[in-house]
Amino acid sequence: MAGRGSTTFKKRQKEQQRQEKRQEKFAKRLEKKHQKGTLADLEIAAMEGEPGETVTEEIPSAATEQVHE
Repeated sequence: MAGRGSTTFKKRQKEQQRQEKRQEKFAKRLEKKHQKGTLADLEIAAMEGEPGETVTEEIPSAATEQVHE
């Protein structure tokens, strides 16, 4: 490192800061996306029925047989 000038060192520090900032932004985006997905799931559940209640539909066997024929 004795041969490197101060400008090279400063450039390296700036680049490291840029990379850290990119990683922070990426983490924020992922967190936001995850929260948005969670909120959308809650809203859908609220529209379908009581919160925490799972709505399941059973497909009649006759309907499935007709589809396969």
